[in-house]
Amino acid sequence: MAALGNLRAVLVVGDFRRLFGVRLAGQFGDGLLQAALATFVLFSPERQPTAASVAGAFAVLFLPYSLVGPFAGVFLDEWRRRQVLVYANLLRGALVIAVAALVWSRHDGLDLAVSVLLVLGVARFVLAGVAASLPHVVDGPLLVTANALTPTAGTIAAAVGGLVGVGIRAVAGGGDTGSVVVLACAIASYVVASVIAATLPKDRLGPNEDTVRNSLLGVLQGLVDGLRQLAAHPVAGRAVVVVIVQRIAFGALTVLGLLLIRNTFNSSSDPDAALGQFALVTGAAALGALLGAIVTPGRVRRMGYVPWTVIAVGQGAPLIAIGVLAGMYLPALWPLLGAAISLGFANQAAKVASDTLIQREIDDDYLGRVFSIFDVAVNVALVMGIVAVAFTSPESGIAPFAALAVAVLIAANAAWYRGFGAKARQRRRADG
Repeated sequence: MAALGNLRAVLVVGDFRRLFGVRLAGQFGDGLLQAALATFVLFSPERQPTAASVAGAFAVLFLPYSLVGPFAGVFLDEWRRRQVLVYANLLRGALVIAVAALVWSRHDGLDLAVSVLLVLGVARFVLAGVAASLPHVVDGPLLVTANALTPTAGTIAAAVGGLVGVGIRAVAGGGDTGSVVVLACAIASYVVASVIAATLPKDRLGPNEDTVRNSLLGVLQGLVDGLRQLAAHPVAGRAVVVVIVQRIAFGALTVLGLLLIRNTFNSSSDPDAALGQFALVTGAAALGALLGAIVTPGRVRRMGYVPWTVIAVGQGAPLIAIGVLAGMYLPALWPLLGAAISLGFANQAAKVASDTLIQREIDDDYLGRVFSIFDVAVNVALVMGIVAVAFTSPESGIAPFAALAVAVLIAANAAWYRGFGAKARQRRRADG
């Protein structure tokens, strides 16, 4: 009941609803974009996925974060964040036009990769801007609820966008023509996000100080400043590390699931069935994330950030190991769905708690830089997990040692974080 009350209290805030709408519309467009690219690159009859193609496709989807993130933070702490949300959404809509032209021309090489990198690189400004703007529209105890709701709903919006994209492509006749229609819908979603952002007052989202450092030296100094802030606030720094490790696990398990579904559960001549099953697994992970977001605010208030994160992360180790191994050897889809729910729950619970710790520990003037560095770290970690499994597992996806290694990594992550929590409690008792 308390959680529902906090949720209602957050949604009553008009400016929060607008900021929330910007994220939902933008990430729905991201889901459409990813669905179009997945069907074009990984789930088409003429393009059988290999380790290299899987790793390359996911690297294109996530490496822009590492390229743009450090720059995003500095400018988010200098430019009006509302203006960033307006114009960045319009810009990525325009860039998707170029992506659609390449897909229509059946280009799947470097030119497509660069175009997608640009689109998703601009998306960094949007997501980092929303994260840094939240404390300006919600404060006090409701901030943890806002941190639970906003990224979780965004993740769900992206998953729904992916599912809708699959449906739109099928209605449009499939093939590359269908992918272009899905990309057109993504453009419309980005325009909607921009229009919603324009309804916010120009100065509502900060930053608090209006300084100008629009130079390469300023960007590099901003990166150093963000790292120094994390080093000076070890509570926030350790929370970032927990999420980084979870993203490595997420990347590794994503590749295992994709290879199993595409190359073991389904015939190579039936990519549509594989795409539908992969969408189900993605939806299961989104469901787990939703559950994690609903439960986490109340649990954090009762137990504390570290104890709850340890429990949420730790439950994933056995459940994921059992689910993935059962999926490999039965073989069957339903155990993977269970593993996906567990993984989504663990990752989102850790992310919600970590976001709030960062916002509480770090001064607002540095939030943009710190969140950008956070995004860089977790998405590079995601690609690391993808590459590690893509190039060490068979194309069938049947890799029991990889699955067990990921489960051990998750368990070790929970144990490591629990150790720091215990030390902090001992220090507080000693100081008391």
